[in-house]
Amino acid sequence: MKTALWYSFFALIATVANIGSQDVAVRLYQGIHSVTASVLVGTAVGLVVKYVLDKKYIFRFKVNGLGHDTRTFALYTLMGLATTGVFWGFEFGFDYLFRTKTLRYAGGIIGLTLGYLIKYHMDKRFVFRQRGV
Repeated sequence: MKTALWYSFFALIATVANIGSQDVAVRLYQGIHSVTASVLVGTAVGLVVKYVLDKKYIFRFKVNGLGHDTRTFALYTLMGLATTGVFWGFEFGFDYLFRTKTLRYAGGIIGLTLGYLIKYHMDKRFVFRQRGV
């Protein structure tokens, strides 16, 4: 239960980092692709924040050098592709349906929440299992 609470807290931190960086990005660039660019920025920021927190505090995963950490991050990112599809589907879907920044972000938060629920189990099984390091 303690792990679930910490994981939820870290998911909240990553969600705030994601949505916050999206908001900054869309304020800095207001061109034709501003929403897409902001979602990509938010995805990258949220990914890195969540990886660092999950690796250190949830899975207590030890890496053996930069190469091992890079491979682990690559696998973490690969596992996140499906869940990123869920997140993007909700955010872009809400943007298409409602055409407001607030509801677009609400869709993003819903998508991130569902994605993180799925991603925890994928990461536990495939990414952060201690193998020979």
